[in-house]
Amino acid sequence: MGKRAIDVGLIITTVEDRERDWILSWHDIKELVIAGEDAGFDSVWIPDHLIHEPVGVEPYGIWEAWSLISALAAVTHRIRIGPHVLCTGWRNPAMIAKMADTVDEISNGRLILALGAGWHEPEYRAFGFPFDHRIGRFAESLEIICTLLRDGSVTYKGDFCEAIECELRPRGPSAGGPPIMIGTIAGTPLGGWLGIERGGDRVLDLVARYADIWNCPIANDPALIPGIRETIDSACVRNGRDPKTLVRTNGLAFNLPGWESTPGNPNIRERRLAMGATEGSPAALAEILWRFAEEGVSEVHVQLDPETPAGIEQFARTLELLDA
Repeated sequence: MGKRAIDVGLIITTVEDRERDWILSWHDIKELVIAGEDAGFDSVWIPDHLIHEPVGVEPYGIWEAWSLISALAAVTHRIRIGPHVLCTGWRNPAMIAKMADTVDEISNGRLILALGAGWHEPEYRAFGFPFDHRIGRFAESLEIICTLLRDGSVTYKGDFCEAIECELRPRGPSAGGPPIMIGTIAGTPLGGWLGIERGGDRVLDLVARYADIWNCPIANDPALIPGIRETIDSACVRNGRDPKTLVRTNGLAFNLPGWESTPGNPNIRERRLAMGATEGSPAALAEILWRFAEEGVSEVHVQLDPETPAGIEQFARTLELLDA
């Protein structure tokens, strides 16, 4: 990735706060991302959800990710951009490859195509997408998407997806298409908090077969990484891949000084706190990031609170320490 010991990405939580009847507007999102690019973040990530219906909480909505990513590709210049992560169950896989090549062109090769199978059944039901055979559908989507992006054409007919004599023309600037990142939740700390149990190794095997980059969502303690790393290393070995060829990324949540006095989304804050959101000085946060680097993590994706231009400016000091 970059020249730092560890690259740092910024997650933008484009989630509705129903208590305040508020959500980040497009202007707000653009301002945050440009501030993050100016502050030295290496990448920016947009969550891909449609609606959330947590137990005991009134449903709340989220801006659609790919529309925002396309717009951000046009108003930024250096920072890498990706979904966190794009749900293949809501979009035709050949069209995803076409969209990815186009946004890669808009961004001049800065797109990271992060993909996942999804997990939250209410949004599938509300928008009319099938929830059955999620992993089987995901596997077939990956076969079409990755073959199209890497080879430029595909003919494939599966149980759920097909693309017949499909060719990508024209091609974007990245040879073989943008890098593929696959995110997994089951078996991670976030999956445990959400009650998503790991049912087997199918998704990890897909990571080993198709991904350039693997993402584990929020795990704030570097001491957790060896155990998490072992699961994906085993998948690589099981699938005949050298584990060293897979780039590792990890999600983090940082609470910056003064976060309690800044308005924030209570649902997002509850999750961050439950997952062990860390607060500390710029030097202390930089030390945590160096520890992740020592564990072989190439990039962290950070959720900041407060999620404001002032919060990004605060965190810039940590980025400066990483560059020192």
